[in-house]
Amino acid sequence: MKFKFLILALVSISFLTLSSCGDDKPDPTPPKTAEELAIEALTGSGTQSWTIAGGGSVTRDGVDITSTYPNFEIILNSGSSKTYTSRNSNDLFDSNGNWAFAGANFDKITLSGTKPASGREISFTQTGNNLTLVFTIPSPGSRTNAVVGNYSFKLLKK
Repeated sequence: MKFKFLILALVSISFLTLSSCGDDKPDPTPPKTAEELAIEALTGSGTQSWTIAGGGSVTRDGVDITSTYPNFEIILNSGSSKTYTSRNSNDLFDSNGNWAFAGANFDKITLSGTKPASGREISFTQTGNNLTLVFTIPSPGSRTNAVVGNYSFKLLKK
């Protein structure tokens, strides 16, 4: 009798042990950091093109100057070295370089290069398929007055 009880107890314990194995739920995905969300806003899943064509606009000091940049496009890439490429910038942006966040709030970027927009803090707001870049080019040191002003680029996802 003790033998049957011992076997029944071992079988029960074995069954409970085996049934508790497997079907473990995977760990939940941790929430994205503020930096990850900001990178995703700018670069989508790795590379994102933003353009004026199709309804974007550019203003300087509140005056529409979209016709100066009719086919402007900026392509932002994420990854270990955040890079950008710009086209049709009328010498306001470098044709390529690196970008980085300015500060810890992840709502401003800076672009490398030598053109007037480089080295400036550029505020950005991304909503749906729209990206707005806002920056100021101050009075010239070695730059001409032709580009001085407060800029707002309203871009569309390409």
